[in-house]
Amino acid sequence: MSDQLRPRASLRTAVVWEVLKDALDRQVKAAGRDALDVLDTGGGTGNFAVPAARLGHHVTVVDPSPNALFALERRAAEAGVADRVRGVQGDILGLFDVVERGGFDAVLCHGVLEYVDDPAEGVRNAVAALRPSGALSLLAAGLGGAVLARALAGHFTEARQALADPAGRWGEGDPVPRRFTAEQLAELVSGAGLEAHAVHGVRVFADLVPGVLVDTEPGAMDALLKLEAAVAELPAFHSVATQLHVLGEKRP
Repeated sequence: MSDQLRPRASLRTAVVWEVLKDALDRQVKAAGRDALDVLDTGGGTGNFAVPAARLGHHVTVVDPSPNALFALERRAAEAGVADRVRGVQGDILGLFDVVERGGFDAVLCHGVLEYVDDPAEGVRNAVAALRPSGALSLLAAGLGGAVLARALAGHFTEARQALADPAGRWGEGDPVPRRFTAEQLAELVSGAGLEAHAVHGVRVFADLVPGVLVDTEPGAMDALLKLEAAVAELPAFHSVATQLHVLGEKRP
């Protein structure tokens, strides 16, 4: 089992990883090659890059943080995939200062759009990095999940503020600069020329369930993981997910 699928981490990544792994498998068949060229923008310490490299793919991680890239290098070495993981300092708005256009079979853009000045430009750059039949994995903070979380915490005014704010922020103390609805993310993907192949809700329940219950109740972790997987594709739950994942595919 990969290090990103440890119990606690799996609540945050398992749904996305399964979707991504299936997409990579399809790209392998389409490309006729066992190893793909994968770009992970904002990939940080390698939560997805290292598991992808373990599948045999060559992964380039672009991240603005030197410390994250140092941790990525160490993590890749410990996993025995240092020869398949390359870290480059940069960001998605200046992407082609550090990587080539049209050079990748898959691009990951996870936890990036919330923080860039122009999300549409970020998605366009991610798509421009793809080869003619590549795939984009897009993960961003969901508006509905934040509204629900603030309301359940008793912060009703902040919940209403997040709902009304164009950026989905609940106040000046909100650490997330921008949140999205599933429709907004799908529009960004289609506007950049991709077909939105699938939309998934991520961490629908995981951030709401008391940690002590998950950690101490026998079988609770596994049951919660299965529940998250079961509701991920159901549109009714997208509106309350902490994160939203969109898989876009580029057609020749």
